[in-house]
Amino acid sequence: MEIKKVGVIGCGQMGGGIVQTSALAGYDVKVMEVNEILLEKGIINIKSNFNRNVEKDRMSKDEMEAVLNRIKGTINLSDFSDRDLVVEAVIENMDMKKKLFRELDKVCPSNTILATNTSCLSIIDMSMVTKRADRVLGIHFFNPVPVMKLVEVVKTIATSPETIMAGKQFGEKCGKKVIIAQDSPGFIVNRLMIPFILNAIQMMDNGVATKEDIDTGINLGLNHPMGPLALSDLIGLDTVYFIANAMYAELKDPQFVAPPLLGKMVTAGWLGRKTGKGFYDYK
Repeated sequence: MEIKKVGVIGCGQMGGGIVQTSALAGYDVKVMEVNEILLEKGIINIKSNFNRNVEKDRMSKDEMEAVLNRIKGTINLSDFSDRDLVVEAVIENMDMKKKLFRELDKVCPSNTILATNTSCLSIIDMSMVTKRADRVLGIHFFNPVPVMKLVEVVKTIATSPETIMAGKQFGEKCGKKVIIAQDSPGFIVNRLMIPFILNAIQMMDNGVATKEDIDTGINLGLNHPMGPLALSDLIGLDTVYFIANAMYAELKDPQFVAPPLLGKMVTAGWLGRKTGKGFYDYK
C-alpha cells in the first residue's frame, strides 16, 4: 500500500495546504477544483506561499521549482484514475461529500485509498456509498496545514488495518505527528475544543469576564498560544457553529449546544478574521 501519487479535491485554504504539504514531502500531486478560475486562484496562492519561503531563505528557488513541478491542476475527476490516495477537502456538506465518494469509487482503481479531511462528519456514512469501505478513512489536517504539526487519522468500523497504516505513513511523511481516532463526532481535538470554545463564549455573554481577560487567562494561565475567543475568530465562527450543531445532532450532549450569541454573530456575518470582524475587530 505504498502511496506515491496523491489527489486532492479542493484548492482552497485547507486543500491548498494539503497540496503544498504533500508536494513538499515528495509526492506527485494532482489537485482538482470545480472550474479554472478557482483552480488558478488556488495554484497562485500555493506559489505565493513557496515564494515567501524562498524570500525568507527557508528553501532555494531550485527547490521551489522542483516542488511546484510535482503539482498538477485539473477540473476533471477522471484525472484521478492513477492516484494511490485521494483526499477530499470540500465544504462540510454530507450530500456533496457522498456524491464525490460515489464518483471517486467509479473513477479510481480498487486499490486507491479514499480519504476525507472532514473535521466532524461521519466517515462511515461516506464510505458506505462506495464498494471499498475498508479503504476509506479520515485524514484530518489542521489549519494552516503547512504550519500545524498534527494529523488525526480516523478509522471507521470498516477501515482495514492496512489502510490505517498507509494513512499514518502518509501523515508522517508529510512531517506531521499522527494520532489515531475512532469515527466519533469531533474525533479527538474538536471533541475537546468545541465545548471549551462554547463555554468561553457563554462566559463572556454572561458577563463573567471580558473577552480580553478570558483569552489572557488561557494564554498565560494554561500557556496556550491564543485564547478560545481569538481561536474561534481564526477558525471562523461559522465553522465553530456548524461543528457544534453537527456534534449536538449526533450526540445530544448539552455541552455541544451553541450559545445564542454565536448564532447571532454568524447571522450578522461576523465570522472572524476572514470577514474582518468576530469577537475582535481585524479591519
